[in-house]
Amino acid sequence: MATYDVICIGAGPTGLASAIEARRAGMRPLVIDKGCLCNSIYHYPVNMVFFTTPELLEIGDLPLVCAAEKPTRVEALKYYRRTAEHYDLELRLYEKVLYVQGSDGQFTVHTETGKKIKQKYTAKKIVVASGYYDLPNELDIPGENLPHVSHYYTEPHAFWREPVVVIGGKNSAAEAALDLYRNGANVTLVHRDAQLGATIKYWVRPDIENRIKAGQIQALFETHVKEITKDEVIVSNGAGEKGIPAKQVFALTGYHPDFEFIESLGVRLDPETRKPALDPNTLESNVPGIHLASVVIGGRHTGEIFIENGRFHGKQIIEALSRNREQAAGSVR
Repeated sequence: MATYDVICIGAGPTGLASAIEARRAGMRPLVIDKGCLCNSIYHYPVNMVFFTTPELLEIGDLPLVCAAEKPTRVEALKYYRRTAEHYDLELRLYEKVLYVQGSDGQFTVHTETGKKIKQKYTAKKIVVASGYYDLPNELDIPGENLPHVSHYYTEPHAFWREPVVVIGGKNSAAEAALDLYRNGANVTLVHRDAQLGATIKYWVRPDIENRIKAGQIQALFETHVKEITKDEVIVSNGAGEKGIPAKQVFALTGYHPDFEFIESLGVRLDPETRKPALDPNTLESNVPGIHLASVVIGGRHTGEIFIENGRFHGKQIIEALSRNREQAAGSVR
């Protein structure tokens, strides 16, 4: 079994960027992901437009060409496919990493395919860039797993003239509520805090606030969701308990990295922030040979790292590995 120089866990922009930098440094990388290429972006709302400009999403020094000033979800997915093809990256998609054995210089990564076939790969180094969008912050209430409840917003058309409840008060919830309203849905926004999140985009805030003020979007603040039934969302606040009709429920309460998997690697996480122990210069964790990249570095503070800054983590890691290789080669001479 051939040994890879680097195995990147996660095929999002940061994982791809890490593999690209490894290829350019003369290393042999492998990228493994339990979903499709850029699985998180794939699950973004269908008609989403990125806030950022195209050059801030680019990896591998390849230009992202888009029709308008800002790229769409579809254009970004096409770009990352083409980038993977250009660098001829070795990928194992729809293959979940179960666990990692070994130590620095001789890791074994155990996986399972969608067809339940077990595989294993050996690598000198590991880069964990697994993101966080696959793991929603669950409400832990009855009915959360009903078919009409989703932690991801897709598109509004199916909910024209239908009652929809959006749970949450940050960007994703506000944007979903606005999109649903503009496409004819009857929207109720439910948020446990007294006001919308402080980090809502500056151009979204007045829009959602004005829609709420005009009664075009119903909003219930300081309200907790107690249960979801096939027809209603049961909520509780200072006025008591009541049911809100709901054909569809979007529970957009945020997401988190796979802390359990990261800890299974031996990486120490801060008990409060869940940020990992790592060297800020090399992004190597407390486990020699295991480097961390992208949003997993932020712990619970998932709003600190985006594609725009996470895409540079791969370059930082590979430059550190290249320096170590050069130093090791020099000491042998």
